[in-house]
Amino acid sequence: MSAAVIVALRVAATPPAAFTAFTSDIGRWWKSHPLFQLSRKGDGALRFDPAGPGGRLVTRFDNGEEWEIGPVRHWLPGERLAFGWRLPSFQAEQATEVDVRFEAIGAETRVTVEHRGWDAIPQRHVARHGFELMLFQQRLGEHWRGLLKGMEAGFE
Repeated sequence: MSAAVIVALRVAATPPAAFTAFTSDIGRWWKSHPLFQLSRKGDGALRFDPAGPGGRLVTRFDNGEEWEIGPVRHWLPGERLAFGWRLPSFQAEQATEVDVRFEAIGAETRVTVEHRGWDAIPQRHVARHGFELMLFQQRLGEHWRGLLKGMEAGFE
C-alpha cells in the first residue's frame, strides 16, 4: 500500500455542485505554493481537457507551453474524481495519484482528497525538497487544505 495524504473539508454545497467547482473552476481556485509549484514557471492555469471521462488534467504556462499533469481515471459527477499527477521534473516511470470523493453530509458536502504515491518519489527529488516522507506529507496536506479552502470560498 502506498503512503497517502488525506485531507477532508466540508463545503456548503451539494455533491454535484462541489464536483463542478472542483473540476470546472480549478483554474480559479488553484493557487501556486512556493514548495509545491508544478515547475519553476509556477503552476500556470489548470483545467480538465476535455472535461469528463477520458480527459486529462493539464496546465498552460504563461509562455503558452502546455503540460499534461495526468489522465482522468474516474469521472463520476457528484461522487468521485481520480487522476494521475506527474510533475515535469518526474522521470517517465514516476507518478502519483489524486482521488477526490464527494459525500453528502446533511446540507453540506465532505470533499476528501487522497494524494498517494509520494513514497515512490525519492527524498532527494526536487519535488520533495529533501523532506523525509512524513514531513513532506504534512506540508502537502496543508497545501491541499488551503486549496480546498480556496474552492470553498467560491460558495460564499
